[in-house]
Amino acid sequence: MPALVRLYIQSVAVGFAIAAGFTAGLLWFDVAGIGHLVVGSDIGWIAGVMLVVFNGIVFSAVQFAFRVMGMAERDEGPRGGHAAREPVLAPAPVPARKRRR
Repeated sequence: MPALVRLYIQSVAVGFAIAAGFTAGLLWFDVAGIGHLVVGSDIGWIAGVMLVVFNGIVFSAVQFAFRVMGMAERDEGPRGGHAAREPVLAPAPVPARKRRR
């Protein structure tokens, strides 16, 4: 299996584990009454599953992006302020004449 596919599958697994923990925390601490609504309803388990799935999608994408961006190679350019500076624009006074009527 290619390394990038393996990385994606691992990121999805970690993202859904985080989502399950996040949803469990939401339900346990009854944030905004969500725990009471989910537990008190006879079809509340659907809401719980939807929370895990949709949060899992978001957290998986964030986890994958975090891991991919962490793989970037550092530039070996100049460091410590030795790079060429960009010019600074300074305002120039413009004389204005008063019109007479």
